[in-house]
Amino acid sequence: MKFQLAINMERMGPGEHDMVDVERHTLEMVQMADEGGFNIVWAAEHHALEMTIAPNPFQILTWWAAHTNNIRLGTAVAVAAYWNPINLAGEAALLDLYSGGRLEFGIGSGAYQREFDRMHPGLSQKDAWRYMQEMLPAVKALWAGDYEHNGEFWQFPTATSVPKPLQKPHPPVWVAARAPITFDYAVKNGCHIMSWPFTQPMSEVTVYKERLEESIAKTDGSHRPIFAVMRHTALYDNKKDWEIPVRAAQRQLGQFGNLMQNVGQVVNGFPDTPDMDELAQRPMLNADMLHKNMLFGTPDEVIEKLKVYEELGTDEFIYYASLGMGHKEQKRSLELFCKEVIPAFS
Repeated sequence: MKFQLAINMERMGPGEHDMVDVERHTLEMVQMADEGGFNIVWAAEHHALEMTIAPNPFQILTWWAAHTNNIRLGTAVAVAAYWNPINLAGEAALLDLYSGGRLEFGIGSGAYQREFDRMHPGLSQKDAWRYMQEMLPAVKALWAGDYEHNGEFWQFPTATSVPKPLQKPHPPVWVAARAPITFDYAVKNGCHIMSWPFTQPMSEVTVYKERLEESIAKTDGSHRPIFAVMRHTALYDNKKDWEIPVRAAQRQLGQFGNLMQNVGQVVNGFPDTPDMDELAQRPMLNADMLHKNMLFGTPDEVIEKLKVYEELGTDEFIYYASLGMGHKEQKRSLELFCKEVIPAFS
């Protein structure tokens, strides 16, 4: 099993971190992952939110490319409805060129209705998958050469991607999948799959793996996607410290939940932080459940949890580092993972 890192520049509340400190910390975490044996690092796309500071994933990845040597660089994900196909194809190919062929191209529908209201007014988040499914074949065609597009959402005369990707025929393509229809789409279109079970137990991951196998069974089996699973991850030296990542996750996931439901206020880029006592009462944020289901623990505990993913057939595990913990705790967690966990799966 290989390992990937998903990380955002993040500020959970006004005054908590200086932006320069956030920038330096994020790059240092990526460099630790590069030196520690991680396979891919992922940058998101989000807009006008301090908890995920990522207005252009390709700009972030170009920055990381200049300061790393081996780790591959992925978009998780470029939101299709916010781009023009010519623009997206060119930006992605340019990053592939600058990085020496290290791009992993992740494309998706987008998460928050709040962002759609600002980036693509009038579009409902639940309909955004249609943009993704029109965008991907257009981008691949532009990477290949001259192409004219007359679709439902975009129309343009003959054009091509300039530059072309360094990787041939194109960089690996990833989609985020949970629903059966998305697994089917990924398998039929040669995409790899990343799945995020949020706070659900391991049985949810089992469901995703079953959906993948069912999708493969519908085809000739010529494409078997890489199956990657993402969880919030935090390691610590002493078991008594288990509440540190749990409390951070409750706060971060509380804000995330409000954004997903399009409730609460966002002031100067910071979502409202729900009352911590109220958060603890939410079934999906129960402290004991988070401690059990997330990849939280000492190195030995995390290794045992990861063995379950490996036995299930997870090809790559995505260490989601951004959950609002302090910078010191985040770095210690990643250090423990690189030194003690990754060697156990070599």
